[in-house]
Amino acid sequence: MALLLLAAPPGSAVDLAQESAQQGDIQVAVSLDAAEQSGSASATVRIHAHRQVVWSLITSCAEELQLVPGLVGCEVLETASDGSSQRIRHVMNYSWLLPRLTFEVRASYDEPSRVSIERISGDLRVLRSSWRLQNEGDDTVAHYTLDLAPGFWVPRWMVRSALRRDLPKMLRALRTRAEFVQKQRPG
Repeated sequence: MALLLLAAPPGSAVDLAQESAQQGDIQVAVSLDAAEQSGSASATVRIHAHRQVVWSLITSCAEELQLVPGLVGCEVLETASDGSSQRIRHVMNYSWLLPRLTFEVRASYDEPSRVSIERISGDLRVLRSSWRLQNEGDDTVAHYTLDLAPGFWVPRWMVRSALRRDLPKMLRALRTRAEFVQKQRPG
């Protein structure tokens, strides 16, 4: 799910650096560095489901394919014998304007509270992200962070679209799916 800011284009520091938004129930903050075509984002959403339910969704390739806009491939290539990490191949087809991207990440797990993801090869230059899940009663507060440098130019409107529409869309989809799964579980 670390892929939404795939398009970190150049832009003026005045209009893109430190762009923040509160999407009602989802808080998103973004900082883009126009000179280096890199960026970072953080987002928070409250989910009315237990942390283990949310954990099971953010660590599943099958679920990622349903939740992440533009993700068309997710394959676990290797799993550590103790389950503490996985090597995963992602394929993004975000827009006909961008090339299809394939890259591998190492996902490290500190179950059930933290997932750390880092690019190890492929089409992106830099990709680091994390999920931090906190219990708050019967709810889970999910914190997502991302650092990204795609290594190629992307139109400014695409990054604005990803930040204003797709990141909140992914978090809302996660919440909707987690709350549905929670309701299906007895007790």
